[in-house]
Amino acid sequence: MRPYADALAALLTERYSCRGFLPHPVPRETIVNILALAQRTPSWCNAQPWQLVITSGAATERFRNALYDHAQKHEVSPDYPFPAAYRGAHLERRRECGFQLYAAVGVKRGDREAGARQMLENFRLFGAPHAAIVSTDEALGIYGAIDCGAYVNNFMLAAKSLGVASIAQAALARHPQFTRQFFGLPEDRRIVCGISFGFEDPAHPANQFRTSRAALEAVADWREA
Repeated sequence: MRPYADALAALLTERYSCRGFLPHPVPRETIVNILALAQRTPSWCNAQPWQLVITSGAATERFRNALYDHAQKHEVSPDYPFPAAYRGAHLERRRECGFQLYAAVGVKRGDREAGARQMLENFRLFGAPHAAIVSTDEALGIYGAIDCGAYVNNFMLAAKSLGVASIAQAALARHPQFTRQFFGLPEDRRIVCGISFGFEDPAHPANQFRTSRAALEAVADWREA
């Protein structure tokens, strides 16, 4: 069984959130293989609530341009509320990630204008040739979203195993009504997040850092007596 553990460890260690992609499309067969692997994700009562809209080619460009334009003119209104606050260790980890990204792309601390420009790159899909919009059934509530989170993780690991880079983006859930209308989704579909994916650009400065992980002692509280 050890080869399985070694392979999983390699995938978890080497996968990262890619923020700079090459323009080359991923072959349809490869995308289908990613979806087939991710479809093995467990879910509550096997509901499998995730549904995806996957863009390629001109569809990606239309979505990228329309979303970027919309995001600059409209307030954020996600289907699932964003965190009310980041506190303690959560705030420290968030800052560490942000500072690493800004340092990599040359944004100086305190330069809010440059930071805002970098944030808007989310809506350009970081140049990815593909986007996947992940939605769940409204009636399933937060538990449908939790199942989708597990699916997103497995999608990204499956992509990595097939040489495809990706990034999960809460930013793509900031304007759900726009997204539903753009893709003609029913009103009862709740937008959980998006995944931008493609082949990584190894020379892109945003891809030159890796985030840390907390020590096990910080997350595991053992109770044995």
